[in-house]
Amino acid sequence: MVGEHVMISRMHAPTLYLDTSVIGGYFDDEWKEATQELWRLRDAGRFHFQTSIIAFDEITQAPDEVRELFHRTFADPPSLLMVTEEMEELAEAYLAASVVSPKYTDDARHVAVVSVLRLDFLVSWNFKHLVNVQREAGFNAVNLLQGYPPVRIINPLQLIYGNTTESV
Repeated sequence: MVGEHVMISRMHAPTLYLDTSVIGGYFDDEWKEATQELWRLRDAGRFHFQTSIIAFDEITQAPDEVRELFHRTFADPPSLLMVTEEMEELAEAYLAASVVSPKYTDDARHVAVVSVLRLDFLVSWNFKHLVNVQREAGFNAVNLLQGYPPVRIINPLQLIYGNTTESV
């Protein structure tokens, strides 16, 4: 009806795989407002967060506050995913197809985790190697050839502005 707000409830809260850039973005001047809003939406039950041992390894070089946030956010063991041989093989297929160069193997591994586990979204602030149309098309071409569904790679703003209760 015109003029009325209609709230549509989702059957489940989407699972977001966060790469290291989003976790670090919580404190970054450029990204903190949107990143912290993502955490608020998670706390409100709109999303579930997961990451992997890849991010755990990457975060060891981060400032203390970032490492503390990581440990608070992913303290529940099921939210910290292990990397399987199947995931490593898919990451190698991305590299073989030159979707990303071997220098950015961990980016390929993040995508492989999301693809193999069929998670809803990979969320990143890494526009050069992950959040862009060409890379996503490359990852998805490999996924199609390897029998995996398409992966959705987005930045936090795409989730925030798609999850408001404002009328359009």
